[in-house]
Amino acid sequence: MDADVPGTVLKRERTRDAVLELIESRSPGDAIPSERALCALLGVSRPTVRAAVDELVAAGLLVREHGRGMFVAPAKITQELVAGDRSLTVPQAAGAWSSRLLEFTTLQAGARVGRKLRMSPAAEIVYVARLRLVDGAPMAIEHLHIRAGLVPGLSAQELESGDLYEHLRTRHGVHVREAVQAIEPTVVTRAEAGLLDVPELSPALLFERLTSDAEGRPVEYVHSLYRGDRYRIVSRLALGPAAEVAPDREGHHPGIPPGDFAHGDAIASSTRGDFRTGG
Repeated sequence: MDADVPGTVLKRERTRDAVLELIESRSPGDAIPSERALCALLGVSRPTVRAAVDELVAAGLLVREHGRGMFVAPAKITQELVAGDRSLTVPQAAGAWSSRLLEFTTLQAGARVGRKLRMSPAAEIVYVARLRLVDGAPMAIEHLHIRAGLVPGLSAQELESGDLYEHLRTRHGVHVREAVQAIEPTVVTRAEAGLLDVPELSPALLFERLTSDAEGRPVEYVHSLYRGDRYRIVSRLALGPAAEVAPDREGHHPGIPPGDFAHGDAIASSTRGDFRTGG
């Protein structure tokens, strides 16, 4: 269909909304009508329906199965950000989160990580790569860089189970207090796609976080890749005074899997060009 024909954009938008309404009226795994049936149902052309369906497949709301049809995709893991006067309170993310260790070694920081952690490029860090899973399904890949001198004896078990920051505090005497975090869109590489079980160049969210302790010393630099088809962030903005709500200590901060910071100090939020958290 010619994109210059008057009303084309509106027709596509209305078609998308109609298919979206069908999706929202069904449960994950339910079938939706075929493209041919949708054309008849909505009174639009095949290219218009296909464009709407393609967009919803790319957004992770529909799944095409060759020879079987189209189905409602699994529900996304939704993370809500709530702006407050003092702290960023985040409701618990759905699902059971777990970790699978991909790599665990000690090496030199190098120039880039050294600058972020304010240490010599020759100084040692602990490098960790781990796959984060929700209900057994891959959700994110995390790359952690931690000052080696702060975590002697850090074990694989600490990285695969429990709250990492709880382990840092109780076993290593490291009290994390503040995190500065940025979020931006990206796509996955072939290697990342294999780990996350998505097609190459699929959309993703890139989180970069620098965590500091109570003395302002950088402790950890992390960059994480979250699946764009299964993970989304919703912001709730306070536009006027409201009653103070006690922070949810069991919340899951985006890019910080459930449990992390759960027992630490409150994390404040200031909204600018990037996402920042601070205690």
